[in-house]
Amino acid sequence: MTARAATAPPPPPGARPRHPQLNAEGKLTHLLTLEGLPAEAIEGILDAAEPFVSIGEREVKKVPLLRGKTIFNLFFESSTRTRTTFEIAAKRLSADVVNLNIGVSSTSKGETLLDTIDNLCAMNADVFVVRHGQSGAPHLIARHLVATGRHHVHVINAGDGRHAHPSQGLLDLYTIRHYKRDFRALSVVIVGDVLHSRVARSLIHGLTTLGAPDVRVVGPATLLPPFVESLGVRPFHDMRAGLDGCDVVVMLRLQSERMRGALLPSSGEYFKHYGLTAEKLARAKPDAIVMHPGPMNRGVEIDSPVADGERSVILPQVTFGIAVRMAVMSTIAGN
Repeated sequence: MTARAATAPPPPPGARPRHPQLNAEGKLTHLLTLEGLPAEAIEGILDAAEPFVSIGEREVKKVPLLRGKTIFNLFFESSTRTRTTFEIAAKRLSADVVNLNIGVSSTSKGETLLDTIDNLCAMNADVFVVRHGQSGAPHLIARHLVATGRHHVHVINAGDGRHAHPSQGLLDLYTIRHYKRDFRALSVVIVGDVLHSRVARSLIHGLTTLGAPDVRVVGPATLLPPFVESLGVRPFHDMRAGLDGCDVVVMLRLQSERMRGALLPSSGEYFKHYGLTAEKLARAKPDAIVMHPGPMNRGVEIDSPVADGERSVILPQVTFGIAVRMAVMSTIAGN
């Protein structure tokens, strides 16, 4: 796929640089990454999600915050959970939702990414929810919208390459806050394929921004990024040591589709050393919660009794995901 260059005009001399997701008034206008996003912006979304959690329990599951807005789900990568929760969230906000299977339509006929965006803008789009296999694609779209004067159109990154998945990071943060309240006293352990995980990167940025003092990553050397300590985490190769005394355990899926070469001997060997079992979980605090962004591979990264156990909050994560995505869309595009 090709894309026309899109560059915004340079800021005036002496102007203070601002985060590309914030407008001139400092308000969130795109959600591209949690990296560098101020803590107050993250906390604002988490706070905004609170009243939306209970909407799913009502007989009428809608509020009019985005009535008249049109949201395009542009998924260049396949997804079930993320696309569905964004669609439900938008509809609960009373928006009109259009789902486009981009991979088998315009781009396969030679249209560039930015030409596709221009055509959809001509259809009066208000929000683009973008999932793309190339890192930086949502950022490119956001810069193009600024450069072409479409400041009223917003971009939400629903996962780009190995780079970021900010709405997943936010729903994970919301889940942790819901059960544990204060980030500043927590030990959070992220286990598995950190190297290929945009979910892990977003969660790490969010946790460190909100003041979590002890963030650990656990996995074989082949699945941890080089110099991972620079992200503000402590690496462990022994899972039992990594879980010792922690408050939150976040298990990651092995992303075989992103791996190049043989990074693991076998899934059975991986489960033996890094699969979460009741015996390994016993090293965590008695009230530690277990999370997983999905989809789960039972018997590979997590044992079924743990996934279905009383300390698992995997299904509440999905429920909270709808509320958090409602909060994101209403924050950046609300009337």
